Amino acid sequence: MADRGRGAARGARGSSASARGRGGPQGPQPTMDKPKREAILDLSKYVNERIRVKFTGGREVTGVLKGFDQLLNLVLDEVEEQPTEPSPRKRNLGLVVLRGPTITLLSPVDGFEEIANPFVAQE
Repeated sequence: MADRGRGAARGARGSSASARGRGGPQGPQPTMDKPKREAILDLSKYVNERIRVKFTGGREVTGVLKGFDQLLNLVLDEVEEQPTEPSPRKRNLGLVVLRGPTITLLSPVDGFEEIANPFVAQE
């Protein structure tokens, strides 16, 4: 079959035509040095500290932060859940892995105190 001006033969190894568009054997070469992305939350300062986590749906737990990843998945130890229904009592859960997409609020327990709601109409 005649070569129709398409460059080197299809099975040719090591030719520039076979490596073109595929990044070559070393993969694509970076054109610029990208700055390293930093996480929005720096949770490393809260490792081995008690934190409070609220989830979509209203559940709330407190525990000692043991680890985390960039997706905000958390590993907590000594976890206690504070169910509000039917009666407020604590439930011990132990060591737990929390999925990041379900977390709505994350705060340290130290320095946390409940205040009066400033938006409630004063009588």
